[in-house]
Amino acid sequence: MPVFDPEKLRADFPILSREVDGKALAYLDNGATSQKPQCVIDLVDHFYESGNANIHRGVHYLSRTATEAYESARETIKKALNTPDSQELIFVRGATEAINLVTNGLEEKLCEGDEIILTIMEHHANFVPWQVLAERKGLKLHFIGLNEDGSLDLDAWKAAFTSRTKVAAFTHISNVLGTINPVTEMTAFAHGQGALVLVDGAQALPHGPADLTEIGADFYVFSGHKVFAPDGIGVLAGSREILNSFRPYQSGGDMIDRVSTTGTTFRNAPGRFEAGTPNISGALGLAEAFRYLGEIDWLAAAKHEKKLAGLATGELESLGDVRFFGTTENKTAIISFLYDIAHPHDIATILDTEGVAVRDGHHCAQPLMDYLDVSATVRASFAFYNNESDVEAFARGMHKVKRFFG
Repeated sequence: MPVFDPEKLRADFPILSREVDGKALAYLDNGATSQKPQCVIDLVDHFYESGNANIHRGVHYLSRTATEAYESARETIKKALNTPDSQELIFVRGATEAINLVTNGLEEKLCEGDEIILTIMEHHANFVPWQVLAERKGLKLHFIGLNEDGSLDLDAWKAAFTSRTKVAAFTHISNVLGTINPVTEMTAFAHGQGALVLVDGAQALPHGPADLTEIGADFYVFSGHKVFAPDGIGVLAGSREILNSFRPYQSGGDMIDRVSTTGTTFRNAPGRFEAGTPNISGALGLAEAFRYLGEIDWLAAAKHEKKLAGLATGELESLGDVRFFGTTENKTAIISFLYDIAHPHDIATILDTEGVAVRDGHHCAQPLMDYLDVSATVRASFAFYNNESDVEAFARGMHKVKRFFG
């Protein structure tokens, strides 16, 4: 039975016990990357200490067991995400590579004048690859704006579809605003218009499992480093039929069926897109992270995160002259704000003197910053392992900002 004990879970993350310049670390930059539980760290270490070997190539014991562990990792993630077939899960370096893989595969299928619908809240990873593809192929991109509270203008999004719309790509949760998009509804509508759908789930999975069968997207992507797993690993979950129609994104060893001097044939997905030696330890660490997350009561975790974000928001409101970006009720525990008396970089620097880690800047979302008519914001993003002491440190830091600049 999943349980939620935030202090017990916090103790599973060794980095959270460290100090920064003599102050307890208050890590509120989870939107950029998450910290890793000891079980993930131990599993990766154990692989290199006692099980390291290349996969899919050798008949010796270490190679066999490494191969079994790698493919078992795929099965673990399949179950966690409720996907119909583990062979539809491709291990990549992260969401960025996954989206590039999709845009590369679609290049031969799209024609000049075809249309792609994006939202203005997309991370650069779900923005730039489509722009590059559009420039190469003469495609038309539509960028859909927001309501005042930071939610997507769903009516405008639906109205943008035409007979030439071939793809709709959108984030599950905004990395700046915290807005949770109705991805199941959006996917069903786009499919009804004959369009393919890609969902960027990088910010969603750290806040609870996603049912990919229910969402129904053609492609769902995420990065391991945001979901309490190692860096340099991620997943593209996609329709096997569509994936097998894509030309290989990279070529080389292990993704081949037969190589000769007259030509090469390629394996089907997922091997078709996992050229060379993959990030074996990363895949194992990602599966271990999902096993760990499967023991958490996510309803309780979401309530805990929302409570902390509410406390932090209250502290900011008490300062006055604070502007918030993303105020819809349907959002996750991300606070993006400006304090009019100080630049975001100065705020983040002063918070750092209190051991508080936040993010300042454009958050890899410059089109959104342009849309909001700001150059940068400060972002505090919460995870289930944060606690009220982190909020108190954040409040102390913000009052220090007020004293310094006010």
